[in-house]
Amino acid sequence: MEATVRDLNGDDDESVELPDVFETALRPDLIRRAVHAAQANRKQDYGADDYAGMRTPAESQGSGRGMAHVPRENGQGARVPQTVGGRKAHPPKEEKDQGLDINTKEKKLAVRSAVAATTDADVVAERGHDFDDDAELPLVVSDDFEDLVKTQEVVDVLETLGVDADIERADEATVRAGRGTTRGRKYKRAKSILFVTSEEPSTAARNLAGADVTTAREVNAEDLAPGGDAGRLTVWTESAVAEVAER
Repeated sequence: MEATVRDLNGDDDESVELPDVFETALRPDLIRRAVHAAQANRKQDYGADDYAGMRTPAESQGSGRGMAHVPRENGQGARVPQTVGGRKAHPPKEEKDQGLDINTKEKKLAVRSAVAATTDADVVAERGHDFDDDAELPLVVSDDFEDLVKTQEVVDVLETLGVDADIERADEATVRAGRGTTRGRKYKRAKSILFVTSEEPSTAARNLAGADVTTAREVNAEDLAPGGDAGRLTVWTESAVAEVAER
C-alpha cells in the first residue's frame, strides 16, 4: 500500500510505501478491550470511610421488649444499614483492584489494528469525522510539519488537506447531562484530529479543538480509538510512518 506525502501547501510531494502495520485486519473487539483496560488502569482507588455511619453511641435493647434488635439512640434507630444515617451494607472498598488485564500480544494487535483503521475512509467517516470526499487517507505530511510553531500555521495546512471542518465540528461544545455539570465537567467536546509526529509531540497543534498530539513511539489504542471506536482521523508525518513500523 502506498500513500501520497503532502507538503505544507497541500501539494503532492512524493509517494511512500506504507509499512505492513497499515494493512492489519480490523479487530474492533480487541481495540475496545485495550481501551477499556487503559481506562480502568488509570482509575484512582476509592472507598468509604471505615467509620462512616458508625459514629454513634446507639445500643440495642435486646430481647423481651417487643421490638426489633436495632441499635437505638433516644428511641431512634442508628448504625445499621436500614436506618437513616446508618452505615452502608457493602460500601466500595479502597483495597479493591480497579484495573483490568490484557495479554501483551492482544494489546499489540489492538494498536496495529487501530493504526490500520486510520487508512479506511469509510470507518473514519462512520466514526463521525468531517473531511472532504477527495481527501486521501491516511493523511501523510512532510516532516516540515514538525517545525511549525504557530497554531494558525497548522490550521492553514489542514485547510489545504481538506480536513479543517473536523476541527470546527469539535469546537461546538455541548452541555453534559447529569451530575457532572456541577463537578467541573459541564461541557463535552468531540474528539477531532490526532497528530502523530516522530521526535516530539506537536506544540502547534495541541490547542486545536478536540485534537490530540503524540509521537509514533508512544501512540496507543486509546489515542487512535477514543472510547474504543476505531477510525480516528489522523495526520502522520513521514518520519512517524516509518517509526511506527519499528515498534
